[in-house]
Amino acid sequence: MRNAGLGTAAVAGSPFLTGCTASDVDARKITKFFSSGDVILFQGDSITDAGREKRNQLANNARSFGTGYANLAASWLLEELAGENLTIYNRGISGNKVYQLADRWEPDCIELKSNVLSILIGVNDYWHFRNGKYDGTPEIYETDFRKLLTRTKEALPDVKLVICQPFILKETSAVDESWLEPFSAYQDISAKMAREFHAIWVPFQEAFEKALEIAPAVYWAGDGVHPSMAGAQLMAEIWLRALA
Repeated sequence: MRNAGLGTAAVAGSPFLTGCTASDVDARKITKFFSSGDVILFQGDSITDAGREKRNQLANNARSFGTGYANLAASWLLEELAGENLTIYNRGISGNKVYQLADRWEPDCIELKSNVLSILIGVNDYWHFRNGKYDGTPEIYETDFRKLLTRTKEALPDVKLVICQPFILKETSAVDESWLEPFSAYQDISAKMAREFHAIWVPFQEAFEKALEIAPAVYWAGDGVHPSMAGAQLMAEIWLRALA
């Protein structure tokens, strides 16, 4: 499992995606993760969905990517690796929990034959339990997640997995202190899955905690779950750095 640290100075004054302040060394490290012709897939819930248009679900298309971190990260890759013929999809769907990923996994993952698969899932597995809309538990989350990843590796044995840390920010409109302890179980499980399946680990919670030294939680995610423009930019940066 590979981790990406983020110092306060990096959050405050190093906008990674512009290219003008990112070091060439970092860019080279990230691009070495990919090969010519790779198919890259972003999967998850509303944070990945980010309002994307779902009728056509085109690769390398801004309308099909929405306005979130997946769009920003994919745009950087398409510019930086313009000669590598990358095919990048976003198939995140708002409200999804792990079992709902599994329900649509054949058309929305396996059939795409992705070489790189990034998954951010978990906040709804807790949030929907909390608001009485789902009977899930951390144990169900772990079981479902392991089954999904096992199924993926059986169908796509060479796929490179990227597992993103689900995150929350307290003192926001939806998240308060009472979320922290129960939600940490889901975060621990996602990290466990990254270790178990030898995935790249993207430390979103740690990045946002550092970002709170610069601006309050509502600046990064008004409800504590869905990132703002600034939060999406930070997520894209951390996602890319995790691959370096």
